[in-house]
Amino acid sequence: MYLRLSGLAAAIVASAVLALPAPRAAAQAETAPIPMSTYDRPGRLVSLPDRRRINLRCSGQGKPLVLLEAGFGASSFAWPKLQPMIAARTRVCSYDRAGYGFSDPGPLPRNGAAIARDLDYALHAAGEHGPYVAVGHSAGGIYAQLFAGRRRKEVVGLVLVDPSVIYQEKRMAAIFGPGAGSLDPIRARVRRCLAATEKGGAAVADPAFNECVAPTASAEIRAEGLRPALWRAQASELDTLFTETSDQRARLGRLIRDVPTIVLTASRTGEPAADAGGDRAREAMHHDLAAEFSRGSQRLVKSGHLMMNDRPDAVAAAALELVDAGRKTRR
Repeated sequence: MYLRLSGLAAAIVASAVLALPAPRAAAQAETAPIPMSTYDRPGRLVSLPDRRRINLRCSGQGKPLVLLEAGFGASSFAWPKLQPMIAARTRVCSYDRAGYGFSDPGPLPRNGAAIARDLDYALHAAGEHGPYVAVGHSAGGIYAQLFAGRRRKEVVGLVLVDPSVIYQEKRMAAIFGPGAGSLDPIRARVRRCLAATEKGGAAVADPAFNECVAPTASAEIRAEGLRPALWRAQASELDTLFTETSDQRARLGRLIRDVPTIVLTASRTGEPAADAGGDRAREAMHHDLAAEFSRGSQRLVKSGHLMMNDRPDAVAAAALELVDAGRKTRR
């Protein structure tokens, strides 16, 4: 399946230990991964106009500000390797979408327009100003484009990291037949997790609940996974991703066409796919996505889908390339 989405347990990245550096290792220390224990507490909670709170985690100084939009099932904890690399050069913010992490639940549906609006309001409340380079992974790639539509004059670059594409289920089914690329198995798992958390007690103590939250997860991640609000948000995101959210992106038309955009496609070899299967179809869809932008390009990266873990250097290089370009154009 092209959209290699995972649940909360699979999205948890490996723990990283921040060692105390020797003085000569200061440069390496600046880009050392963020300890996962950091994510057991909120960064900065800001209030939206409806008084809901969104959790932001910002670091570094400089402009443009890089925004990190996680993929399905992940939040600010998806970026412990990448965020420090970018913070060494400029300001960077990750965040928890509504219902995730330390952010309050949001009204349904949790479609792309609602997600982009929350991010817009949260940045305003925090006093975090553009210009912006928006980085979106997987489903977050569509959300990042919708944010660019809201802040067209301020978004000076997009990095789409092995992104989902609009109407993906229908497009894959058209190529490979009914059911190809379907999100139904993921929807079913999320619904099971939601039902278990709504029942509580024995339902979440059952070993079957391990498909929702790994037993080895940190106390905070496990607490998050026990909240029905998380699964309601995920279910709504899935239900709208290739319907309402895709419609919203399609309606942008040419509005964001001139935003410099880099599409990073995960490749097992770093070379174009040799077969005619899903990998080639995914590469072709990403090629077409890049072509929608007047200054768009596609790059194959030897990596798995979680590129920000496998190849944070490649993602950071693309983001900082657009940061540098944005600085030049605004002199």
